[in-house]
Formats: sequence, C-alpha cells, structure tokens
Amino acid sequence: MLELSILGFLYEEPLHGYELKERIKALSGHVRPVSDGALYPAITRLVDKGLLDQHTEPGSGAAPRRILALTDKGREDLLERLRRPKQAEITDQVRFNTLLAFLRHLGDPREQAAVLRRRQEFLETPASFFYRDGEPVRAEEADDLFRRGMLRVARATGAAERAWLAEAIALLEG
Repeated sequence: MLELSILGFLYEEPLHGYELKERIKALSGHVRPVSDGALYPAITRLVDKGLLDQHTEPGSGAAPRRILALTDKGREDLLERLRRPKQAEITDQVRFNTLLAFLRHLGDPREQAAVLRRRQEFLETPASFFYRDGEPVRAEEADDLFRRGMLRVARATGAAERAWLAEAIALLEG
C-alpha cells in the first residue's frame, strides 16, 4: 500500500519527501499512519529498483530538499500494479481505497472496469465480522447492541459501495 501510494502520487508530479508523506497521510493516515521509519526505507527500495529518481534542490530554509520523481520504469510498474492488484488490495478496504485513488492513471476503461469487477465479486461473497457454526452472523442475529451496530453499518456501507461499483462499471463499459 505504501509503495503504491508513493508511485501513485509521484506519477502526478515530482515531490519532496515531506510533501509526499503529507499526501500519503491525508489519503490513509487516519487509518494507517505512515512513519518516517516506513516511508524512507520504502523510497530507498524504489530508488534501488530504478522506479524512482532523486535529486537535491536548495531548500527554502537552510537544508536542501530531496526531490523524488517517477522514472519510466516506475510509471510502468505503477500501471502494472493498477492493472493486476494483489488480492489484499481488492479485499482490504483501506488498500482498495488507495488503489481507487490512482486507478484513473490506468487509461483503459476496460482495465479499470476489470479491477472494479474484482471488488464487486468480492463484495458479493457473504461475509461477516462474526460467525456462528461456520455461517456469517447477520445484524438481526447478533447477540448484543454493539455487534448489531457494527453489522448494520457494514451492511449499509457495503450496499452503497456495491451500488457505486455497478454504476462505475456500467459507465466504463459504455
């Protein structure tokens, strides 16, 4: 998720590390905060793989700023990650939102629709936070107020997402 965010934001424009961190934090930091201890090693890995280029510019204060930019190889890598996301990027809500944030960079509407279809298929599989005898527990079957609340909110959110996915896929497939 972190590498996808780095590549996605740098696809749009070169950024210095602090600005990149702030954008990533705005996208998912409220759910999964990004630390310098995770961000800068990820940047180093992407530079080592030839996906990012970095150079130093004078800073507005005393310290110079390291500017990061996507290489051609990095652009291709991002597009491939968007075209063929890992299963966890389809099933995990936060990871899927990260994928959605950059899916527009995948220019082919059919490829975009294919990614959305994978999420749609995942959401059609009966699931719950809680199970009884191997079966998902529905909100009406939950044995306490708080679990009923969790399940009702998840049901409403899932219904809204499924409706949006159907609309988006129809639009993309024309």
